[in-house]
Order: sequence, then C-alpha cells, then structure tokens
Amino acid sequence: MTDSTMSTTPDTMWEVRLAKHLKADLGTDTFDLVQVPTPEPAAGEVLVRTDYLGLSVAYLEMLRADSRLPIPPWEVGQRIGGGAVGTVVRSNSAELAVGDLVRTMAGWCEYSTGPADQYPRLDPDLFPSPVHYLSQGPTAYYGMSEVAKAGAGDVVFVSGAAGGVGSLAGQIAKCRGAAKVIGSAGSQAKIDYLVDELCFDAAFDYHDGPVLDHLRELAPEGITVFFDNVGGEQFDAAVEAAAPGARFALCGALATQIGDHEDRFPEPDLTAAAAKGIAVLPFSTYHTPEQVAAWTEHFSTWLSEDRFVFPHTIVEGGGLSAAPQALVSLLKGSYKGNVSVRVAS
Repeated sequence: MTDSTMSTTPDTMWEVRLAKHLKADLGTDTFDLVQVPTPEPAAGEVLVRTDYLGLSVAYLEMLRADSRLPIPPWEVGQRIGGGAVGTVVRSNSAELAVGDLVRTMAGWCEYSTGPADQYPRLDPDLFPSPVHYLSQGPTAYYGMSEVAKAGAGDVVFVSGAAGGVGSLAGQIAKCRGAAKVIGSAGSQAKIDYLVDELCFDAAFDYHDGPVLDHLRELAPEGITVFFDNVGGEQFDAAVEAAAPGARFALCGALATQIGDHEDRFPEPDLTAAAAKGIAVLPFSTYHTPEQVAAWTEHFSTWLSEDRFVFPHTIVEGGGLSAAPQALVSLLKGSYKGNVSVRVAS
C-alpha cells in the first residue's frame, strides 16, 4: 500500500445536492450548495479532485420524482450525480498514483474518495484536453453506428443537431460515409455553426416554418436515417419525409419533457411509420466499457485525421457553484455542443 499526497487538501469541500424535485421549469433553487468534510481515503482507496464536470440534458429527467428513465431519479438531499474527470491527489493504492488523470462518477463535488478500481485511469496524451473524455460521444456513436447503422449513401437528418449528442452524431454519420447530413437547430448562429464548422451539408431553424417543408426542400429524395433528440413535430415531419424502409434512432424527446408527468412523453403515432416500413428504434446508452472504448477509439482516430471537430463549451469561473446555472442555461439552449464546468482552478 502506498500513502502519498500531491498537495495539502482542505478540511472541507463543497457539493451540490437536490433541494427539491423538479415539477415545472428548472431554476437554480432546485439545488443546494452544501459544505461538508473532505473525505479521507481508506486502505486501497484514492482521493480525487474533480477538475471538470460534464453536463447533459438527460439530467432534466433525473431531477423529477416521476422520471421515465430506466434508472432511479435523484432523491431530495442526494448529491447530484454525473460524470467528471479528475486528478488523484492522494493514493492509498498501488493501482493509481498521485497525479493520475481519472474518470469519476462521484457527481457534483470538489473531491471524492473510493476504491481505486472505481476510478478508471485515462491517457492524458490521447486528446487535446481532459474535457474530451466528457463528450456525449458514446451515446452519439452507439445510436448512429449500432442502432441506425448509418453508412454509405444514407441521407441523414439529426434533430437538435447543435446539442451535445446531435453535434457529434451528424459528424459520425459523415465519417461513416453518409451522402448527406441535415441538422435542425434553434437559431441562425447555430445553423451557421453546423454548416460552416461541423460540415453538415445543410441545416435549418425549426422555428422558421413547418419542419416538413424544410425536409422536403433539403432531402427531396427522402431521408433514410433519422437521429432524433427532440421528438414532437420534428418526429412527425421526419416520418412524412422519410424514404420507405428508413431507420429512426430515437435518442431523446426534449420537446416533450417540459410540464407535468401526464404532459410528457406522449406516445408517437406510429401508423404512418409502419405504412412506410420505417424501423423505429428507441435506445438507451449505458456507457458500458465496450461502448466507451468503441467511441474513444474512433474519436481519437478521426481527430488525428482532421476529419472531426469536438464542439464544446467550458463554463469558466465560479467553480462548482457555477454548475446549477450552467445546467439551466444548457436546457435553455444557450450553449453549442458538449458542455462542461471547470471545477478546479
């Protein structure tokens, strides 16, 4: 057993807990910032400083008592969960050394401790920045490659294309040989971003007239793959604009996740989809080691070949206390791409 320390750690730390279950619009009053003792690692454990937190729109459901996700929601008084990257600052294990970069699922806290095998070591030289490990790529890659099986010749439509998953999913389709990739977003700035920086073939503002009209104009031949992050009108329009036998990978339904339980997640009308032979494929990604490894391999390769851009925003200033407002802003569409919060200065 080793017992080494990078530097002196504070006696107390901050963590963010759920103050109340979400029932309407998300606000920072949903969260509590609480000061607690900094944990001490036992034998075989490590103390990890959280450097960056990853944020996701999926957290919206985890904040509700009546969550429809296939995992338990967070309880009032519980620390907000989620993925992060951090640095080992104290080690009582031969498996990890002080200074190692690791992945952590300890959630919204400045420090965490646990058995070394709960903190997978990360290669600090594989990506340009540690935040690359916090991308929503495993979801985007699994949905586009394994569920939709997008490939050569496909005409792909990605809804919510400027978000963390969509901005990666469209690029994955291009790397897999899609003939055309179309994205929807909520502003002209995001449309320009998709086309000019992420190399989508076309994009449109879903506020600007019927979605179906845009799809018929941009994909007169019919879309063959739909990667859906939004649901609602965009799903219905995609059905009308789809070619026979199209594959629909349903990742999320943000357009229907606002409101009380009975107003959310309405069952889509699949009659028209069935008539066209569309394969409607809802999926969840559990970020298994295999899913993460597949994404990491392709992501690092495509980046090194200059075939891929990592769209991301780092929220600077405020440390951990900035996380609640950052999540509120994310859900309001204030950011492009993947979003992380710098916790350690």
